[in-house]
Amino acid sequence: MKKKILIVQPIHESGVRVFDDRFEVRVASDPSVATVIKEIKGVEGVVVRMAPFTREIIEAADALRVIGRHGVGVDTIDVKAATERGIIVVNTPNANAISVAEHTVTAIGALAKRMVVYDRATREGRWEIRNSYKAADLDGKTLGLVGIGRIGSMVAKRAAAFNMKVIAFDPYVKPEAAGELGVVLCTRMDDVFRQADVVSLHTPLTPETRGFVNEAKLRLMKPTAFLVNFSRGEVVDEKALYEALKTGVIAGAAIDVYDPEPPLKDNPLFELENIILSPHSAALTQECVIRMATGAAEGVVEVLTGKRPQFVVNPEVFKR
Repeated sequence: MKKKILIVQPIHESGVRVFDDRFEVRVASDPSVATVIKEIKGVEGVVVRMAPFTREIIEAADALRVIGRHGVGVDTIDVKAATERGIIVVNTPNANAISVAEHTVTAIGALAKRMVVYDRATREGRWEIRNSYKAADLDGKTLGLVGIGRIGSMVAKRAAAFNMKVIAFDPYVKPEAAGELGVVLCTRMDDVFRQADVVSLHTPLTPETRGFVNEAKLRLMKPTAFLVNFSRGEVVDEKALYEALKTGVIAGAAIDVYDPEPPLKDNPLFELENIILSPHSAALTQECVIRMATGAAEGVVEVLTGKRPQFVVNPEVFKR
């Protein structure tokens, strides 16, 4: 009998092709919790993107053995509930790092050179903006990273192209490891916000990081500094960010993630000129969606064929 696979949201066809004739694959009618609960019966493996995969779904599953996350962050999956049920959660931490790092460095350059502002002005015939002299060079400036895991470390390496000094806060990284990346490790996160000309966030969403970039943190920054958030929307207090951008507490920002997602149509950030917005698309390059789709599918196949996958979020399941 073929093993049943449910793909909660459509993925690239290369990922679907990973499931050979040993598997029966279908895509959920829609990604809502109610629908997935109805369609999870008999399913042994799941591939999920950003749709919530809740305890309610997991408890309704009668055959589920593995959840494959199409990406890195697992804050939309109830990993605790999965672990309690002995269900393995796999993800694709290497798949999107390059794409997000490139998106980050591109955004930093665009902020410094005011590329979006100048593009809009040129289209509107405001040629005189060229004499505003508000664009800045990045040469010799300080990039501050909060988190230097896979993505943060790649951003640090690429910042060398701008000849930027890189500092970082990451309680899980030793100074020697940071030094190998050319990064000076700060013992306090506040020092990153105070010293950096650009602060870029590369941290998972946890109870500790939720809302940690608040009014107080933003007021530590230089009035000429930029904030970049391509991690999770919930780590930044959007109201505080709006006020900081509107009143000149900081010079600009680039964000790819929101709270909630998609953002509400009346989100006040949309009114501002000094912010670059993208639709949680930093990882959605042509190459990356293939890596994420195939990586998530391969992890599911490995579990269902008795192999230990490379990237396991909850390895304690194997101790059971």
